[in-house]
Amino acid sequence: MKLTVTSAALAWFREEWGCQEGDSIRFFVRYGGASTVQDSFSMGIAKEQPNEAGLSTVEDGITFYMEQDELWYMNGKGLLVDYLPATDEVVFKLD
Repeated sequence: MKLTVTSAALAWFREEWGCQEGDSIRFFVRYGGASTVQDSFSMGIAKEQPNEAGLSTVEDGITFYMEQDELWYMNGKGLLVDYLPATDEVVFKLD
């Protein structure tokens, strides 16, 4: 399993959230909503430090991660985080 954050998503986090080197972005599981990854669940995003990161990547000094107890959401696959300018949204796909 790996976590991939595209350059478009990285640029979006820098511009919209003011992220800079040393920051951490958590992707977490929420019950409800629409998702391309799991039915009845969706992904949330928070700017916070990891507690027990199970999967992470560092892009341009920013740590992106998921906690260990939420990795079930990906069914053993990697997670691709992208940004779509046409709809102005961050999207998640199994990779």
